[in-house]
Amino acid sequence: MSKPNRNVALVAHDNKKKELVSWAQENQSLFESLGIFATGTTGKLIEKGLNRPVKKLLSGPLGGDQQIGAKIAEGDIDLLIFFWDPLEPQPHDPDIKALLRIAALYNIPVACNLASADFMIQSPLLHSDYTPSKPDFSIYTQRLTPAE
Repeated sequence: MSKPNRNVALVAHDNKKKELVSWAQENQSLFESLGIFATGTTGKLIEKGLNRPVKKLLSGPLGGDQQIGAKIAEGDIDLLIFFWDPLEPQPHDPDIKALLRIAALYNIPVACNLASADFMIQSPLLHSDYTPSKPDFSIYTQRLTPAE
């Protein structure tokens, strides 16, 4: 059985970028079979740190978090690694909340720190033919509006 093509999204707040890059380098062999999406500066740092191409989107505050969310909704992201800084307020907190909401809505695993990222990147499920259940949105997509 061949391994599926999986994509991981890597996102980090400014105070966590170095930690994310170091973590990715420590797990470089596990990333060999994965596609990588990343926001702005994080993507540049990951690309340099892993010496491999990364699908770079906009910086988080400029819409990159929303672009990652769109990729999740389109089925292009299988895992979100988001090292966020719980001690630093972010001017784009609503975007962050929306990203985490869309990941939960679409049943995408999310790691927000080193320990959870370690568990997820090393999970045999990520590197096998495991298929997470997809939510059924038919109650929303088939509902009638009051005018109908």
